Amino acid sequence: MAAYVMVGIVAWVGSYRTRCQNGVDVMRRVILGLTGASGAAYGVRALEMLAKLDDVESHLIVTTAGRLTIGLETDRSMVEVEGLADVVHPVRDISAGPASGSFRSAGMLVAPCSIRALSAIANSHSADLLVRAADVTLKERRPLVLMVREAPLHLGHLRLMSRVVEMGGIVFPPVPALYTCPDDLEEVVSHTAARALDLLGIDVDGMDRWTGLDGAAATD
Repeated sequence: MAAYVMVGIVAWVGSYRTRCQNGVDVMRRVILGLTGASGAAYGVRALEMLAKLDDVESHLIVTTAGRLTIGLETDRSMVEVEGLADVVHPVRDISAGPASGSFRSAGMLVAPCSIRALSAIANSHSADLLVRAADVTLKERRPLVLMVREAPLHLGHLRLMSRVVEMGGIVFPPVPALYTCPDDLEEVVSHTAARALDLLGIDVDGMDRWTGLDGAAATD
């Protein structure tokens, strides 16, 4: 009996060591990338949601074009957006933690994801930290969610998406869920961002979920 107890303790300690590093629950790290595609509000909203979760450590990577889009489409400054993240990594810092597979995380969300970033990820062209972090996420078999923001799509776009899915990624276009009967655009953006985080195992309080015709959309 004592042997079984000891085995259980060893297993628990091993699990704890795997999950923790420097006092941080590394399995709750979330990497968030913002590119220059239209739809910066999705990434900013996801950051706001993550900032409210005490057990999540957010790591932000914004491309040069992404910074431009944030300025064009939102009323947030880059200082404000970066202030929502726990850690901010320069997109050119290929030596940052997310560039290595030993940097554990719960996964990565790219919101929005430009076709340029999609193409680089699909072809493993790690020219910057955002693409390298996405490539690492795939090779380590962790969830990678790409909120591809483009329409209409030609065959080249579809083939890139197909390749990413075959590699283990998730293509999640920001298609609104109208069954929630949103009152405004903010609700549309919030629900879509919450659904994307849901795919990383991050539960956001207050997200409407479909429960059937009897319950319609229920709020967590």
